[in-house]
Amino acid sequence: MAAPGLLEIHNVSKIYTVDGDKSVEAVVGASFTVEAGEFVSIVGPSGCGKSTLLRLIVGLDSDYKGEILLRNKRVEGTSLSRGIVFQDHRLLPWLTLKENIAIALLNAPFSEREKERITQEHIALVGLEGFENAYPHQLSGGMAQRAAIARALVNQPAILLLDEPLGALDAITRMRLQEELQRIWRVEKVSMILVTHDVEEAIFLSNKVIVMSKNPGRIAEQIHVDLPEPRDRVGVEFGAIRRKVFEAMHDNAIVRKASPDYAI
Repeated sequence: MAAPGLLEIHNVSKIYTVDGDKSVEAVVGASFTVEAGEFVSIVGPSGCGKSTLLRLIVGLDSDYKGEILLRNKRVEGTSLSRGIVFQDHRLLPWLTLKENIAIALLNAPFSEREKERITQEHIALVGLEGFENAYPHQLSGGMAQRAAIARALVNQPAILLLDEPLGALDAITRMRLQEELQRIWRVEKVSMILVTHDVEEAIFLSNKVIVMSKNPGRIAEQIHVDLPEPRDRVGVEFGAIRRKVFEAMHDNAIVRKASPDYAI
């Protein structure tokens, strides 16, 4: 198991050029820290720069101002130290579940015996023992996403980035996977950043919620989530944090429509 990584975002701004000469500020002056082993979620309305920030942290885009440091080293390009899981599981349809996970170790400096052991350990980690020889079309959506999480973790990254990984699942499966993701985080002790539109999901999973606003994308507030485990989704303390997140997003209409259970 790799040691979790400290991630530091210092005054990061990203500007896109569209239509040849028009500048669009996607992110302006973003600064926050993800402590080693911390679970942080980023929430905000569509177009606020959540996924842009994630792309910069992954290393898919280096054209930005500011600084992104992982373990005190500037992020430059993609790296096995930063795993990522997308909303679409992106499993290769012609490979079995086991082969889809093992392919992430193709260039890893391990013997074939070690690769086999690590692959099997991560299949067990996500609760998919017995499905090693199943193909993606034979898996449910939740199982496929668990396989994608195993594939992202198999190289023992310092930080795992999650871009709406549960967004395409039905409500019941999504809640179950949230619990699974929380369990995996506790076992692996890896730093995690989740981008999500689901405020309840962010609060349920995180130590800290980064709230963003748009036009341009800015960090509106950083809200620490200090709730006892297991977390009670309908509890008064949970509802108070939920309300605080919505207020930070300046979405008073949603706040007014919140269930009476969440009133403070």
